[in-house]
Amino acid sequence: MTILNLTADPVELTAALVDIESVSRDEALIADVVEAALREQTSGFEVIRHGNCVLARTSRGLPTRVLLAGHLDTVPIADNVPHRRGSGFDDHYGIDDEFLHGCGTVDMKSGDAVFLHLAATLENPAHDLTLVFYDCEEIAAEFNGLGHIERDLPEWLAADVAILGEPTSGLIEAGCQGTLRVRLTAAGVRAHSARSWMGDNAIHKLGGVLTTLAAYQPRRVDIDGCEYREGLSAVAIGGGVAGNVIPDAAHVDVNFRFAPDRSIDTALAHVREVFAEHLDSGLVTLELTDSAAGALPGLAHPAAAALVEAAAGRFRAKYGWTDVSRFSALGIPAVNLGPGDPSLAHRADERVPVSQIREVTDLLRGYLSR
Repeated sequence: MTILNLTADPVELTAALVDIESVSRDEALIADVVEAALREQTSGFEVIRHGNCVLARTSRGLPTRVLLAGHLDTVPIADNVPHRRGSGFDDHYGIDDEFLHGCGTVDMKSGDAVFLHLAATLENPAHDLTLVFYDCEEIAAEFNGLGHIERDLPEWLAADVAILGEPTSGLIEAGCQGTLRVRLTAAGVRAHSARSWMGDNAIHKLGGVLTTLAAYQPRRVDIDGCEYREGLSAVAIGGGVAGNVIPDAAHVDVNFRFAPDRSIDTALAHVREVFAEHLDSGLVTLELTDSAAGALPGLAHPAAAALVEAAAGRFRAKYGWTDVSRFSALGIPAVNLGPGDPSLAHRADERVPVSQIREVTDLLRGYLSR
């Protein structure tokens, strides 16, 4: 079994983690390795295993507790494991640096490496620490290991502030957008296309829906100094029977990414309002198919404000949904903070600048020592 050296340079630790394949639902090996390293190379931590989740915490009686959470799984490998190194000017990052290439370098084994390294090397922490390394983040929410911990071991998620090691290019990304998907469905009457007047074309009834979407003006809203931009987009469309048949059913799937000042209920009400003309006419029906609440930034909370100060005030809104939402629902301020550009996550050319791994390590070491 691979042995991780938690006191080594977190860049080397990242490389070692990348070389352990851990596609979602296949995290047993990496969980074994992380568990062994935490048990053998840290002091003062209670370490437990829950499925393929590894949890560790200190109980020093310090006035505040900081939770560091990272997922161990990756998307399927794209011929990019084991890791490789490269150096020079990178057009995407716009910097001259050394880079680690490989699946998970950005999302999010570099963040995991930072947390593991700090657990083993932080000498005088100012906060009690909880570390949560979990499985199945990259697949359906029902499998998410953090959700299982929330259900089975809720006391392990108690904290004054939570930091997820999701890639943010080393900046604090606060809160997250909420998301919901609806399906707008039109019904018609099937007929031979040579006698189209005898049918009722369901696809044509979606024309007004698409026009409404094209004209939609998304809202921008500032929350705690973070600007969130909303979006309402068609993401899939279906319908049709054959090349000579007037279709009797058609649908369009619409995704609403909403700012965290909206609840799921108010977001759904807004979507219904946008399509009210089409719904009231009876041309289409609307069904909610999926939803997840957003998370407010919570940067005014003292523990979060101290993190912003440690990051020299560098923060922005998080676009997209992350597990910070789970902590927000528990009343715990949570942010995303990790090395790597999130736009490179899941790509075959996924890569992270080694300087960002070290910068995030230094930032968090300073914060956790205050």
